[in-house]
Amino acid sequence: MASARQKLGLCASLLKRQLISQPDVIMWKRRVVLGCTRSIYSATGQWTKEYTLQTRKDVEKWWHQRIKEQVSKVSDADKSKPKFYVLSMFPYPSGKLHMGHVRVYTISDTIARFQKMRGMQVINPMGWDAFGLPAENAAIERNLHPESWTQSNIKHMRKQLDQLGLFFSWDREITTCLPEYYKWTQYLFIKLYEAGLAYQKEALVNWDPVDQTVLANEQVDEHGCSWRSGAKVEQKYLRQWFVKTTAYAKALQDSLADLPDWYGVKGMQAHWIGDCAGCHLDFALKVDGQATAEKLTAYTATPEAIYGTSHVAISPSHRLLHGLSSLKEVFRNALVPGTDCLTPVTAVNMLTQQEVPVVVRAKADLEGALDSKIGIPSTSLEDTAVAQTLGLPYTEVLETLPDGTERLVNSAEFTGMTRQDAFQALTQEARNKRVGGDVTSEKLKDWLVSRQRYWGTPIPIIHCPACGPVPVPLEDLPVTLPSISSFTGKGGSPLATASEWVNCSCPRCKGAAQRETDTMDTFVDSAWYYLRYTDPHNTQSPFSTALADFWMPVDLYIGGKEHAVMHLFYARFFNHFCHDQNMVKHREPFHKLLAQGLIKGQTFRLPSGQYLRRDEVDLTGTVPVHSKTREALEVTWEKMSKSKHNGVDPKDVVEQYGIDTMRLYVLFAAPPEKDILWDVKTDALPGVLRWQQRLWSLTTRFIEARASGKGPRPELLSNKEKAEAQKLWEYKNSAVSQVTACFTEDFSLNSAISQLMGLSGTLSQMSQRVVLHSPEFEDALCALLVMAAPMAPHITSELWAGLALVPQKLCAHYAWDTGVMLQAWPAVDPHFFQKPDIVEMAVLINNKACGRIPVPQHVAQDQDKVHELVLRSELGVKHLQGRSITKAFLSPRTALINFLVQE
Repeated sequence: MASARQKLGLCASLLKRQLISQPDVIMWKRRVVLGCTRSIYSATGQWTKEYTLQTRKDVEKWWHQRIKEQVSKVSDADKSKPKFYVLSMFPYPSGKLHMGHVRVYTISDTIARFQKMRGMQVINPMGWDAFGLPAENAAIERNLHPESWTQSNIKHMRKQLDQLGLFFSWDREITTCLPEYYKWTQYLFIKLYEAGLAYQKEALVNWDPVDQTVLANEQVDEHGCSWRSGAKVEQKYLRQWFVKTTAYAKALQDSLADLPDWYGVKGMQAHWIGDCAGCHLDFALKVDGQATAEKLTAYTATPEAIYGTSHVAISPSHRLLHGLSSLKEVFRNALVPGTDCLTPVTAVNMLTQQEVPVVVRAKADLEGALDSKIGIPSTSLEDTAVAQTLGLPYTEVLETLPDGTERLVNSAEFTGMTRQDAFQALTQEARNKRVGGDVTSEKLKDWLVSRQRYWGTPIPIIHCPACGPVPVPLEDLPVTLPSISSFTGKGGSPLATASEWVNCSCPRCKGAAQRETDTMDTFVDSAWYYLRYTDPHNTQSPFSTALADFWMPVDLYIGGKEHAVMHLFYARFFNHFCHDQNMVKHREPFHKLLAQGLIKGQTFRLPSGQYLRRDEVDLTGTVPVHSKTREALEVTWEKMSKSKHNGVDPKDVVEQYGIDTMRLYVLFAAPPEKDILWDVKTDALPGVLRWQQRLWSLTTRFIEARASGKGPRPELLSNKEKAEAQKLWEYKNSAVSQVTACFTEDFSLNSAISQLMGLSGTLSQMSQRVVLHSPEFEDALCALLVMAAPMAPHITSELWAGLALVPQKLCAHYAWDTGVMLQAWPAVDPHFFQKPDIVEMAVLINNKACGRIPVPQHVAQDQDKVHELVLRSELGVKHLQGRSITKAFLSPRTALINFLVQE
């Protein structure tokens, strides 16, 4: 037993190496005097053999702040290093982290640490999607202001994130409800308005009678209820602000081809946008030959045939028949329900100046999401039938040449063009004249961004009786929210009640005017936040073009698949727009996308549909039953939620198992894109606990071997031992190659952990003389800890601290005076890439390893041949002969074949 004087000497040695701080030394001295010391090496200088729960807690308590301090601030656009921008979707500040948060942020944290160890200049920023209805509703319920509620939640959640030891670039933190952020959201809205991409029109909208606001179509469930309040949604005509996302439909559709695979999300985006085959064109409306102030926009899938128009069709639900339309009565007087109705209204094509009648169709819905459509009999049998039924004249505008080519006739200056050339020419001319022409689909609608609530970005428009809508001058931004002390959630926009704020002067004529009282959909705030992270403190512009060009695109974007359509579409739209405004050089904002799966908890439900708490369930029998009524229960796995009593508090998991165990579990339990069924009794949690114990045991064995007084002497190894060490060298290089690929190619971090488990298993099988004398063992153990560090930073930091003071190390290429998180990522020895003629193929049966067989390199990629070789091998005869094989899976990259057999 070392004396207190010896312990203090060792503590001073550790202090010199900066492993513990001066205050820690004082505390340590006090504990030595009292006769009690901490159980970990970094505090005592004595290695403990057992990795107990208390050891785990001591390790994490010791290393938590030290690891945090090791994360150096990233300098802006230091071009001496390659950059890596990893981004996880920022959260709504609800006040409490859930396991879904833990999963996505553990993935981003792990990738960020890995890339930093590879020498990259990494940003992994965090912020808060802080506007929206939930905060306003919470304020109403608690008689609080949404701002105080939101800020208190941010403070609490940031503390929770810190407690989990997550590596974020906090110097880049943004909060969307702060004026210094939403000033630039307003700036971008004005830029959209000036480009003709933000406009106001009356529209039939989804109205939530409980939350008293408009909902996008995607915010209404299949039962016609609001996704937030659950109220039955009403249809209502309101004057609303829209962003013309249809103008970018073709560009957004086409650029998907330039992106890498997004795990099915590209297909979801393509489906959302639809087939971009046509365009909308604008029409002026007349009644009995007299011009009106009304305009109509209608879609055609064949704009090249526009000179063959016979009519413009609208649906019975079109705004012209409802709301504040000046032509409402004219249309309604002509309407005969269930019949295609010719009206006295004519539409003048603002591109061709052709005048055709407006027809109200009998059917409620036209193609796709359309409520208006240009009728062209030359290209539509349906339009031909309508024209003939109503006696409408039309002109044939297409002729087919002997070679099958179609060209235009009777089409003014476009006559003689092929259909393809005419399509390009007509749509371009329409765009030039700003009367439509943006190539889009029949299913995509423009983005409705108006919301009738307080807690959101004010729309920076002033309504003047003389000048119409006028943007707020850029120098007057931000338009900040007025102070409102009382919220009821009733009676429309709370902003309308702030008369001093609403009433203002027109920036143009200086006359009396009023501010817009709608706020923006929170999706607008999150449509460009990734750009603000590149330059979060800029007070002169949303971001510096130079900084955005350096950091963008985001190298890896991580978030839930539920955001793979709306949010991702809007974010891509904004970046395309900023590109066209010469604000960024990259058109697409995200290079690789990782849509992680859910974490689901087990639910117990009565036949009535009521969910039960776990303490209300009797699990002792063959099937779960209600403890009181003995009713059989429906047992399922569902997304964690309070209402379903299947949530897991991350704090409870950390207290019971530790931060590293929780991190390893969410990384190991399933591939990132798959759902995790949270059950601590499954193999995953015991597996990662056992693995941490094995890492501790391996390091303990190495420390004790080198502390035995016998220095390492590689020349003493026998030929057999050298062969053993050579195999370890090969396994280590293979593991480095495979783990690096997992981090950089498919992000299969569960596979990375499996590879490291395999390496640690191989290390544990080495003979004592190889442990003591071979540089291969030392190098493999060090590489193992370095590669595990991004996933389990606390235990590996402690293990590295123990290795650092082991005397007479054989591997000089590690930076022994710094922590494990600051080590360079291991490299594969160049000699390893000279592939051997034989591959050691791992054989699994029903996912359990049962051995390896040698396979010639030239057949290691061929599943059928590997299958046959296994069956003929001694291992195959022993384990597979006479058994029914249902399927086999070969993984050439990991040299593994897995047989599924009937038990």
